[in-house]
Amino acid sequence: MDFFSTHNILVHIPLGAGGYDLSWIEAIGTLAGLLCIWFASLEKIINYPFGLINVTLFAVIFFQIQLYASLLLQLFFFAANLYGWYAWSRQTADNEAALKIRWLPLPKALAWGAGCVIAIALMTRYIDPVFALLTRAAVALMNALGLAVAMPDLQPDAFPFWDACMMVLSIAAMVLMTRKYVENWLLWVIINVISVMIFARQGVYAMSLEYAILTLIALNGSRIWIRSARQQGSRALSAQ
Repeated sequence: MDFFSTHNILVHIPLGAGGYDLSWIEAIGTLAGLLCIWFASLEKIINYPFGLINVTLFAVIFFQIQLYASLLLQLFFFAANLYGWYAWSRQTADNEAALKIRWLPLPKALAWGAGCVIAIALMTRYIDPVFALLTRAAVALMNALGLAVAMPDLQPDAFPFWDACMMVLSIAAMVLMTRKYVENWLLWVIINVISVMIFARQGVYAMSLEYAILTLIALNGSRIWIRSARQQGSRALSAQ
């Protein structure tokens, strides 16, 4: 099991003060995440197996570094990946994908936007007690499974507004991706830009570089999916 330890270092990256030790588990999890997003941008269903590998390995990492609230969120993303895999696999009687890339209808888009704004405002105000609650729930769950986990010493969030944005928008983007709505990519662009800034400010330049790459992939995904949505709309008009 040493292979899955964050202390099993693959390479030392000379970025920032003292550099950054990249472990094997983080490297593989990150590569799986990059492949997941890349294949999703191309509307390839193989993105979901890579997504499952990514969230599973990151859950193991979060367990080791005692970020139990983040670990619990990986369980949500694991379930979302399973659902997305199922939803993208469904086919019509003509053996075509049942889900098509499209835009959210305006009423739904406004509802999603309002919901995200409200959720971000609430999370910004209550992010510390929310993460404390999630951490306690994760610790209780793991103890019930016989892991004998101690409650970590929780510190106040350094960037409550930006962390709230990333958490809320990540959940929204993941759900929208499972339903093939174009807006998911616009949200991923915002999330990744915020991540680049936050990690750079914290001096974690390797993570900042990773999210810069993810930003480029998300921009490409936006371009491809917008074009596909337009083509779907043209076909629908032609069929009328």
